[in-house]
Amino acid sequence: MRGTILKTGTWIGLSVSILILGSSLAVAQSQASSVSNRESDTPTRASSSASGTVDQSDPRSVGSISGIVAVQNGALASGALVSLTREGQPAIEVTSGENGEFSFTNQAPGAFRLTITAKGFQTKTFSGNLRPGMSLVLPEIVLSVARATTEVNVTYTTEEIAEQQIKYQLQQRVLGFIPNFYASYVPDAAPLVPRQKFQLAWKSVTDPITIVGAGFLAGIYQAGDVYPGYGQGAEGYAKRFGATYGDVFIGTFIDSALLPSLLKQDPRYFYRGTGSTKSRLLYALGNAVICKGDNKKYQPNYSAIIGSFITTSISYTYYPPSDRNASLFMQASLIRIAEGSVAGLFQEFVVRKLTPHLKKEPPPQP
Repeated sequence: MRGTILKTGTWIGLSVSILILGSSLAVAQSQASSVSNRESDTPTRASSSASGTVDQSDPRSVGSISGIVAVQNGALASGALVSLTREGQPAIEVTSGENGEFSFTNQAPGAFRLTITAKGFQTKTFSGNLRPGMSLVLPEIVLSVARATTEVNVTYTTEEIAEQQIKYQLQQRVLGFIPNFYASYVPDAAPLVPRQKFQLAWKSVTDPITIVGAGFLAGIYQAGDVYPGYGQGAEGYAKRFGATYGDVFIGTFIDSALLPSLLKQDPRYFYRGTGSTKSRLLYALGNAVICKGDNKKYQPNYSAIIGSFITTSISYTYYPPSDRNASLFMQASLIRIAEGSVAGLFQEFVVRKLTPHLKKEPPPQP
């Protein structure tokens, strides 16, 4: 046992002499000192060489391990950490000197393993076997430059996310050709910045189908002699077309771009698609007077309500004098507001089914 005196006999009475007792104590002290020396063997990192922990009584049995550490360009590696490990023994560590040299002296024979590390270089290992009395000089150990690893975290701004969602919206066409740019099928879509609101309005009013639709509606007005003050013939059709397209152009920019930018409101219809039919019906009807703000909270749709009256006021500058009176002004303004409710019903219950592109789920947010 370590740290204790091994007692091999039994003391008999008081007949043992003081001389024998003194001799026993001397032997015990010698054994304790030997044990203490064995237990004090700990890793060392202070120099370019280290001694092993073997019995020095037989110098022929111990050996040494030495070598040089270099790097790929041929330079000698100073300050590299060299660790010597052996089975059942604690590791011994040294650092390479100015010329890359290192050594482990007074090493017992047997298998060993060296691990060489240096900042910016790949770890190198070397295994070998030291024979009794051998001075083992290892071949030059060359460290390779560590591969640089760069971790890149890509994050998108809210504006960039909205830009990707707008691109998806611009592909939405009912029956494959009628633009449906103002419907969002992403429940938590990113709010639009003013530039994007104007961009969406411009794409909508300049789409060829929008222009053709205005022309078709003007033809219906011509056939029914709506707004008789415009007259008939090519001139009457041109005036009706200009008035119809003007309503679309002015109304879109005021209701869906200018006022939403000033009031920080979102001009899009956010498709719900879940819940009871009654809850979806009420949600769709309320779209004319309730909207989602840029803060993603629902609020009164001031943009649509105020915009309807502003657009009607502007349209009175180019409609025939016979259609300009307070009664018609109020009627036209309320009709524009009601159109928002009707559009909401179609968006919630019809349009999605008639939009081929939406058979695929919208892309997730970046």
